[in-house]
Amino acid sequence: MESYQRLLLNNKAWVNDKLNLREDFFSRMTLSQEPEFLWIGCSDSRVPAEEVTGVEPGEIFVHRNIANLVIHTDFNILSVLQYAVEVLKVKHIIVCGHYGCGGVRTAMSRRHLGLINKWLRHIKDVYRLHAGELESIHDENVRFDRLVELNVMEQVHHLAEISFVQQAWRKGDRPTIHGWIYDIHTGYLKDLVKITPGELPHHIYTYEFPDDE
Repeated sequence: MESYQRLLLNNKAWVNDKLNLREDFFSRMTLSQEPEFLWIGCSDSRVPAEEVTGVEPGEIFVHRNIANLVIHTDFNILSVLQYAVEVLKVKHIIVCGHYGCGGVRTAMSRRHLGLINKWLRHIKDVYRLHAGELESIHDENVRFDRLVELNVMEQVHHLAEISFVQQAWRKGDRPTIHGWIYDIHTGYLKDLVKITPGELPHHIYTYEFPDDE
């Protein structure tokens, strides 16, 4: 049997399991989606959002990319974010990184990998911003884990700098922004940082909106 065929068989078993639990499981899914959470995670196959949080389909709106980056010129993540904030009206945005992230480890090196260099450049910027702290850590593995954490913290701050997030804060008490780390060695999530609605970033990133918006 080809490896991809196993996925199709697993799907059939999964459908049967869900229907045995609740006959209308899939018919309910066709009505609408009202997730409370937006998950911005890493593309790493070891960190599936629904699995590590133990939720059902429909509870988390998910965007994943290499090293869970929030880049202000990336129209993919901006489109997901705007839809989640303005249409789905999520209450929480979670940026989840993970220890052992290949993107972060590669960004710490000088390896040339072609196009992906452009993406990983953003992690190198995080390293440069925190070079004093990072280079005072002599254990390379500890330094690596700390860069994973700092990268998540920077992406959380990037979210607070986005105009339509600030607009949502102005109109209502949401979304709260969280930075988490998934420990692939233990399976546990670590609550690293949180920004509450209205906790505006440095004034240079803070927008003033007309009263009629």
